[in-house]
Amino acid sequence: MRKMISIIGDSKIEKDGKKYRLAFSMGKALVDNGYRVASGGLGGVMEAAFEGARSSEFYREGDTVAILPMFDRKLASDAADIVIATGLDVYRNVIVANSDAVIAIGGGAGTLAEMSNAWPLKRLMIAFRGVEGWSAKVADTRLDHRVRYPEIEEDRVFGVDTAEEAIALLEKYLNLYTDTHTGIKRGD
Repeated sequence: MRKMISIIGDSKIEKDGKKYRLAFSMGKALVDNGYRVASGGLGGVMEAAFEGARSSEFYREGDTVAILPMFDRKLASDAADIVIATGLDVYRNVIVANSDAVIAIGGGAGTLAEMSNAWPLKRLMIAFRGVEGWSAKVADTRLDHRVRYPEIEEDRVFGVDTAEEAIALLEKYLNLYTDTHTGIKRGD
């Protein structure tokens, strides 16, 4: 089964801006390397990632998965292959965060919420530096004191500057980040 990687970030970006280019190249690189791309399924970074995924010569239908906050499937990005209209509003962020890994590009409060969910869900987390938003603020940090994987001494939100760096981290770490969240316990 192919792994699904969520790309999260700003819902509004400039079409020719740095965040668009990063999201597009990240989506393409993921499909080039055999992954599927998930996102919140709307505009901005989410749409740019899907457009990048579809530009890959290895793209096939089903490679872009939109996890919408609303019930109306028609509001999804035109580049989405599979549309899951949750109707959960901001609570759908935990579903986006539960992919095999999460890659953040910029982002505001919604992106921060997705990252805050991905951390206790024990997902591999990657964040782009050098862009305005939460990804640059949390890149190369731990979100809290929790020891998620004792065997991964360097566990953190891994900071990157390029899609190639992100792919290298996925190749190095993704098979180590296999534990799942089993519920909140006393002392967590």
